[in-house]
Amino acid sequence: MLKVVKFGGSSLADAGQFRKVKNIVTEGMERRVVVVSAPGKGEKNGSKVTDMLYRCHDTIGTPLCREIFEEIRARFVSIRDGLGLKCDVESRFEQLWDIMDETMTRDFLASRGEYFSALLMAEFLGYTFLDAVNCVFFTTDGEIDRERTYEAIRTAHERRGALVIPGFYGRGAEGVETMSRGGSDITGSLAAAALDAEIYENWTDVSGILMADPKIVSDPRRIPHLTYGELSMLSHMGASVLHPMSVAPVRDKGIPINIRNTERPQDDGTFIEDRAPEGGDGGRFITGVTGRRGFSVFTVHKKVGFVKSAFVRAALEIFEHYRVQVEHVTFGIDAFSLVASASEIGGRTFELIRALEERIAPEYVSLSENVSLVAAVGRRMVSRRGVSGRLFRALGDNGVNIRMIAQDTDEQSIVVGVEDGDFENTIRVLYNEFALT
Repeated sequence: MLKVVKFGGSSLADAGQFRKVKNIVTEGMERRVVVVSAPGKGEKNGSKVTDMLYRCHDTIGTPLCREIFEEIRARFVSIRDGLGLKCDVESRFEQLWDIMDETMTRDFLASRGEYFSALLMAEFLGYTFLDAVNCVFFTTDGEIDRERTYEAIRTAHERRGALVIPGFYGRGAEGVETMSRGGSDITGSLAAAALDAEIYENWTDVSGILMADPKIVSDPRRIPHLTYGELSMLSHMGASVLHPMSVAPVRDKGIPINIRNTERPQDDGTFIEDRAPEGGDGGRFITGVTGRRGFSVFTVHKKVGFVKSAFVRAALEIFEHYRVQVEHVTFGIDAFSLVASASEIGGRTFELIRALEERIAPEYVSLSENVSLVAAVGRRMVSRRGVSGRLFRALGDNGVNIRMIAQDTDEQSIVVGVEDGDFENTIRVLYNEFALT
């Protein structure tokens, strides 16, 4: 039995955390491939190493750059010395400093957190260090070249046995290329898929995925079992335990994911599979409630009896031209709405409205800003009557004004748009309404 395990930054913040990781890995002989993130926050109010590396790159050529660089070096020296390892961290950092100038890419410098973390972990475990630039490959359009990546990981495992792989980066057309934040989850998923692992364990600082954000809901229940579909929706809508792009490689191979807690390795965590076991949700038909703030809703009014598909297609092409992802499209008789993140729109709101007016010639375009999207997600919703009515009644009874409604094609989630000021209350209301049933 082979397990691929990934440890997040909180699990690697200092030498003490490295020891916890080793205890978990050496508990049995199954955990033979380990993927690591860069160290997270150390002492209280400390910084994540990746954040420090980004600041270091932003200040290249200034005294502040050297100051940040030395802080980063000290973090890794402290881990090495605390573990009694021999890795010559100082020389490697001097070599890095020697090439630190305006030509150094942001991706390359940001990747060094995972690189040094993996070097130290490999020596500590007695495993082989496998640099991600030699086993994770990007295509020219920035996608993962799965076939080439899988072959490289399989070959390395066959030749070298137990491996430690740095997450978050790989080899692109121009050299080192990083993934989006949290990308070490993707690296772990790729390694599990490449090796047809029995299970992919993702170790973090929580005992699984919770039904709601604990910063909003006091002591929310743990979700013992999730389907891949539910996980994708929860991740897309704001649940941040697992990177949404890490699902596809293991889902395609039918490999379960197990979210575990480094601080409480005795806890079962959350299991994510193609099908959840019957009764694994405790009889609840809402699995989780999550959401995201900061959306804008563009409503195009076109009084032609029924909205024609050509108008919607034209609107989507406009948003694609401006590289703005449309999250939801809702329809009325003579109007349709497009929902997009305000952060993606940036300062182009009026450019988008002008383009819609020129291309579609509507009666008018209305705009609603500061909208939050909140999703109630659950695989059992499709088999229960009255879920929508109960949901809307609960929100109405608690004074939440619903601005828009959407339901996914699998009837696995209901998404409501509310004002940003009602965001947290909406999540609390839905959790309290559905957490026990």
